[in-house]
Amino acid sequence: MSELNPSSSSSPNWFTRIDVRGISSDSRRAILQCVKDKLGFSKAVEVLGISKGAMFNYLHGLRKIPEEVILRALPHLSESEFREVIASIDRLRSYGIIRGDGSIDYSLILQAIALAHRDEYLKQAMLRFVVENFREDLRKMLGVSYVHIKFTWDKSFEEFLMERKKRRKVRDPETIKYYRNLFKKYLEGRELSEDLVDFVLNHSNKWLRNVFRHYIQYLYHRRAVSPEIYGWLMEVVPSRSYKLDVRPYPINPEDLAKTMEFLRTNHEKYYLVYKIMLEGGLRLSHALTLIETFNSGEVIEVPGVGLETKRLVCLHDKGFCRYYLGIRDTAKPCEWVYFSLDTLKLLERYEGSEISKRAVEKFVRGHGLLAPKYMRKASWRLMIQVMSREVARFIQSRFGELKVSEARYEDLLSEADMYYPSYIDHLRKSIHVASIDKS
Repeated sequence: MSELNPSSSSSPNWFTRIDVRGISSDSRRAILQCVKDKLGFSKAVEVLGISKGAMFNYLHGLRKIPEEVILRALPHLSESEFREVIASIDRLRSYGIIRGDGSIDYSLILQAIALAHRDEYLKQAMLRFVVENFREDLRKMLGVSYVHIKFTWDKSFEEFLMERKKRRKVRDPETIKYYRNLFKKYLEGRELSEDLVDFVLNHSNKWLRNVFRHYIQYLYHRRAVSPEIYGWLMEVVPSRSYKLDVRPYPINPEDLAKTMEFLRTNHEKYYLVYKIMLEGGLRLSHALTLIETFNSGEVIEVPGVGLETKRLVCLHDKGFCRYYLGIRDTAKPCEWVYFSLDTLKLLERYEGSEISKRAVEKFVRGHGLLAPKYMRKASWRLMIQVMSREVARFIQSRFGELKVSEARYEDLLSEADMYYPSYIDHLRKSIHVASIDKS
């Protein structure tokens, strides 16, 4: 593990490696100041073997600080303290890397570089420095040539995104549409070049990096680029970075009640969408997929668990159903969808309907209603009040936060069936009370 740790403990005699002749006057004063602050004025004068007047003159730049005083001062500092107070160039001079005449001791530099063979942190730091500062030189040394590759969005690229990518496949139609628009606007017809790489790197929309990287992976899959070019471009163009942003999501119960009542009265189909999201903790895209692909008659086997079951399971005595949607191989999975018997009646009425995600969002925004993203959050907050977080995660398919073994899967399914009626009751009461308070 020490190879990954950039800080290592210094030798007690680290100062014996220092050539004090390379330390400038300003850095010498900083060293004395540090010793004085650490030991106190009187003690510092004592250990350095100088008078108080001399110390005053040294610290105020009235007299040049002799090398022997610095030699006596260094043992009273740790190496990390020395590095903090001394300027970087002076530090290189003090270690003998930069000679007194300003020339460089290349043998020492090469010895330091050789440490990268056994120090992973140093190796990564060197690679980053070279890529950031000598990209063009490195490309020429590696013989990397872009050989007139033109960017063109076609069906084969879409198929690659949806079916042939080795890691996360891109199957959401809205994401494909967004990627296509970005590609057509900024990349279509352009040749792969250093200018294009710089353009993508500096573009304000960081999603363009993802689209660019997907296309490079596609080219590599087709063997249109060499492994050297592929590796080079994937290193130079990092994917869009994700910043952990802790944002509050204030969800007013009265607003939730108002939203549900307005949709129930004015748009039954969108009311169904919101009801599914709220009762099952679904994302909007999953709720729309459920409505469009609903098929109550199938018998399925849950992959990896060996559980054979009807896709739609209704527990009439408990007042709810669960439906196996089975979205697994994406970053946002959705296995079981839980909903009430009342919702089932609406679902059967609208099954097979294709509903646009954008249309739903536009409608609720235009009427000042809660956005779809708040339904899953509201559901989570209410759900964990009546059941354990583990069961709530299972119901809402939050599998990034939950590891489920085959043996535990059926236990969680049973627990979810047991606790879900309590959630439905709690949800109805919460919305009902909020609507009464509002009126």
